[in-house]
Amino acid sequence: MDRVARVSEIIAGSPISFDDAIRVGFERANKTLRNITGMRILEQRVAIEDGRIQEYRVRMEVIFVLEP
Repeated sequence: MDRVARVSEIIAGSPISFDDAIRVGFERANKTLRNITGMRILEQRVAIEDGRIQEYRVRMEVIFVLEP
């Protein structure tokens, strides 16, 4: 059987950590995308305000297989 995958890019953030931002992004994607097979972290950034890290942000690709 042939399989076709699609990639969606998302950005997620968390005030706690990069790991938590990844978890937040995955959990949100998992609510609307079916058949997720993997993710690739493309970029990590932080938002800084008043000399303090306010938010950890990740840009990631979510890979999922399309249904036949």
